[in-house]
Amino acid sequence: MPDRSTTKRPRDPNQLAYQIMLESTGQAPKYARPAGRPKNPAAVELGRLGGLKGGAARAASLSPKKRSQIAARAARARWQKKP
Repeated sequence: MPDRSTTKRPRDPNQLAYQIMLESTGQAPKYARPAGRPKNPAAVELGRLGGLKGGAARAASLSPKKRSQIAARAARARWQKKP
């Protein structure tokens, strides 16, 4: 994930739309991670490893009743949202 404080995109919605249009048509370079701060490959691998097994490990540790409660709460939250 890029560091949010170093993003060079404009905050104004119109300017942002213009910048995205330029990037998508190849008229401007796409935003990339600053060259001065490369990612640590070991940290990237550890983060990926945890992300891959996190959901399965959580589901295995929950009881069926607790899983059902979580699912019901999520369904209520989805249905209460207004379009």
